[in-house]
Amino acid sequence: MSSLLREEMDRVLFRPEGQKLVEFIEIEERHQGRHFLCVSISKDKEAQISVVLCRKVKHSRTKKLQHCGLEDSYERTEIWALEDLLILDGRDPDIDDPYFLMHFDSVRSIRAVSCAAKYTLARCLLSLSRKHHHTALKLKNFDLTYIQPTPMYSDRGDCVVLAQICFYAFNLVCLSLCPVPL
Repeated sequence: MSSLLREEMDRVLFRPEGQKLVEFIEIEERHQGRHFLCVSISKDKEAQISVVLCRKVKHSRTKKLQHCGLEDSYERTEIWALEDLLILDGRDPDIDDPYFLMHFDSVRSIRAVSCAAKYTLARCLLSLSRKHHHTALKLKNFDLTYIQPTPMYSDRGDCVVLAQICFYAFNLVCLSLCPVPL
């Protein structure tokens, strides 16, 4: 489902502006509708962070079919340049907290749908900052073991990491079932 959503948002909202959607997470906002925090990159290698509102709108497809249905409408409500992001603050690294703060000229509070989504976004922003701005983004109050690449994790995506963990667990189960000679 998320890959279809990513493709549709990229096609409808980002590609027409000459950008590519790199990462997105769902966030919770006070306003009605689904909200996403998106990271995109332009052809000039400038990264942007934006809040996207997704609404269901009634849309008539063609007059011949007389078919009316609900369709997603996407709108960017806030946009920032990655280079303007001074600090990404995870608030408290010791608890499972989906809230984080983005420090620009002002501070923007964000609530991700999960702590995993918050860390996914932090890894993406850190990677883009190093790659395109040649500086590391200042992170505050994040558990760096979930952000920095290690032998267990590299920037390959959460699904690959999960598969690798499952593989290790399966190997441990197999080894524990082997008879030990006395």
